[in-house]
Amino acid sequence: MRFRPLHAAAALLLLALLAGCANPSPARLMARTIAPASESQIAATHGIFIATNRAATEAPGQLFDGGRAMQTAFARVEISIPAVHETGKMELAPNPEVADPARYFSARRAMLYPERGQFETALSQDIAARGGRALIFIHGYNTGFDAAVYRAAQIFHDAQYSGTPILFSWPSAGRTIDYVYDNNSATTARDALEETLRTLVRAGAKRIDVVAHSMGSWVTMEALRQLAITGDRDLGGRLADVVLASPDIDIDVFKGQMRRYGVPEKPFAVLTSQNDRALTLSGFIAGNKPRLGDYRDAADLAELGVTVIDVTKVSSGDWLNHTKFAENPILVRLLGERLSSEGELDERDPDLMIGRMESLVRGIGQTVGTAADIVITTPLQVIELATGQPGR
Repeated sequence: MRFRPLHAAAALLLLALLAGCANPSPARLMARTIAPASESQIAATHGIFIATNRAATEAPGQLFDGGRAMQTAFARVEISIPAVHETGKMELAPNPEVADPARYFSARRAMLYPERGQFETALSQDIAARGGRALIFIHGYNTGFDAAVYRAAQIFHDAQYSGTPILFSWPSAGRTIDYVYDNNSATTARDALEETLRTLVRAGAKRIDVVAHSMGSWVTMEALRQLAITGDRDLGGRLADVVLASPDIDIDVFKGQMRRYGVPEKPFAVLTSQNDRALTLSGFIAGNKPRLGDYRDAADLAELGVTVIDVTKVSSGDWLNHTKFAENPILVRLLGERLSSEGELDERDPDLMIGRMESLVRGIGQTVGTAADIVITTPLQVIELATGQPGR
């Protein structure tokens, strides 16, 4: 149910509660000290390339804050994942001053690239070593730089992505009360994201996957729209999967963006949920307008060349139900399946899709939901995984 004027008081109360839970100051990424850990205590270490139009900061342990910069900056951060990590979770240290790699996600090393050329050279070497594949993640609203880096590492790790990982971080203030600031910041980032995508092409990427969350989907769609206007909407055939998770975009704006972009060669994937409290609040702030991420008419979206993955019934560790794509083990592994060239979910073959979904659920072996909790609407048909049959 969408908010009506009578529910304004309840919405404002929710906003106040959310603001009370927000961290008023950014957390440090690089700890002051790092506890020793053996190789057996570390599951993996991921070197994440970063492009950002955040402002640099000299605050201890921080690289970038929520301020806006006129130029794009570049970095690479190594994040270790503890062996005790559970799929869908981010085990973060309670004290950011001290890193304990045996128990928590830890930033082990950071490198800043003074010039784009240096970044592009390092990126090119990594992409070549990984078979020409690259995945760029664009975070959402209310996300500090440290949180963006850790979330990117968790997604790349849990999705078991084998290509080069890139984080595009736009200048979110990292505070719930700064929704309007974040929305404007996201708009300032669209040119930087467009140029970052072109940088991946120059660096030799043969396949570029895009995963965007929440307000990051707005930045992504704007950048793709700009590419379409220039006549290079799929980056010379290199653009592969585009996944918009819980997208915080006005539904009418999204339709306009898609009309300008055109029907994609491969349908964009949009993860929606009818119980996403963050999008409910966002819609209220925007004048009771539906957001793409909680839009109910999947068939309407499918006509635009979009595959809608309705995860309303899927559980989440986030009480807002806004980060299901990353926190639910089934969904994050499904994301990895979609992004994998060996396990592409062929939406034209519902039997194959259902079989892979059921196999994925059995492989995870956790009581976090089943394949029957997910309904997929493609431009061709509705696949109801509860029955294993095409929908009527």
